[in-house]
Amino acid sequence: MTTTIRTDRTLDVRGQYCPAPILQARAEIDKLESGQVLEIIADDPAAKEDISRWAKRTGHAILSLTVDGRDMTFIIRKA
Repeated sequence: MTTTIRTDRTLDVRGQYCPAPILQARAEIDKLESGQVLEIIADDPAAKEDISRWAKRTGHAILSLTVDGRDMTFIIRKA
């Protein structure tokens, strides 16, 4: 059974490289209320590690991470 997570905002940072994806993710998540969900789509190879580390450091929960070719989609719940 597949569960779909409803996202409140989507950020597409494909084609951008560190530190731009993190800076934009921080700006977007600041617009959300606690408990809301941000979807981030990235293709920077460093994004997997960078975004995961950023979320953990700031207390946000990564609900899912999917990889499709070069694209990575993070679903993050704001702390």
